[in-house]
Amino acid sequence: MSTKTIITIARQYGSGGREIGEKVAKRLGIPFYNKDLITLAAKQSGMSPEIFEKADEKATNSLLYSLMMGNYTFGSQITPMDNLPINDKLFLAQSQIIREAAEKGPCVIVGRCADYVLRENKNCLHVFIYADHFARMDRIIKKYDVDPAKAADTLVKQDKQRANYYNFYSNQKWGSPENYHLMLESSAFGIENSIDLICKAVEMKENAR
Repeated sequence: MSTKTIITIARQYGSGGREIGEKVAKRLGIPFYNKDLITLAAKQSGMSPEIFEKADEKATNSLLYSLMMGNYTFGSQITPMDNLPINDKLFLAQSQIIREAAEKGPCVIVGRCADYVLRENKNCLHVFIYADHFARMDRIIKKYDVDPAKAADTLVKQDKQRANYYNFYSNQKWGSPENYHLMLESSAFGIENSIDLICKAVEMKENAR
């Protein structure tokens, strides 16, 4: 199956969103972007990937203040990148890379507010993947070796971090249906069927144009 669509995937922690996104990209034969965006952003900014790794999908308050005051423009000399916190530098660098990746052609991008960054791009399918609470607990215990006694708290913490990051940088609500074309419960369909559904949605969206 060939496609012209850029697929963005936001996901609850433990829902299998990264695995689903990676397999969708493989099936469609298109690039997949996840944490490698950190490496690309680090190269673009000339900073260490390890420093950016610690700031990944975490928010600060300084960028919003600069944007509200109207004194920040990407790449401008008014508010130099050097004066911004690491979190904000990473968000801006990743956003630029996401736009550049979308300009090159179809791809799958997981997280990093990609649906918001590409909100004006008509060639996108924005997906939010969620799952049953206990299915997510089981997955992170088995896949990520999370202590069963800490699994529930880990889910809450990770989801809160992702929500805060998205809500802060987009000024929209993470997981709100109006921000996505497709809301998919992976625990109801399983990983492989979820992949099938996303690929079918891509096909249907392209045929509807």
